[in-house]
Amino acid sequence: MKQVVASREAPAAIGPYSPALRAGGLLFVSGQIPLDPATGRLAGGDIAAQAHRALDNLGALLAAAGLTFADVVRTTIFLADLADFSAVNAVYGTYFAEPFPARATVEVSGLPMDARIEIDAIAAFG
Repeated sequence: MKQVVASREAPAAIGPYSPALRAGGLLFVSGQIPLDPATGRLAGGDIAAQAHRALDNLGALLAAAGLTFADVVRTTIFLADLADFSAVNAVYGTYFAEPFPARATVEVSGLPMDARIEIDAIAAFG
């Protein structure tokens, strides 16, 4: 059984996908870009500000499912420029604690709406 998870505190999907989907004991959170849910526009500022917004969006979807960052078991970070890795890593570390989720970070040639960062996650219930 699958259940869609959404939140007013996170942007609505901008395509034919669910913001997050619960399947069994897992929550699959679609990639979150630094889109401000109140305005529908990309958050301004440097990569750190954009990373905070993307992670805040991810956190809102976790909360809507009754989970927290502590329940995340896997993330993927997509960066438009791998030179931003250190700044993003510093922000990321303020949202997660040990044991940290498994993670991949990759540079990509483009992201939706010309965002500089996108983060997806898998979280576990119980």
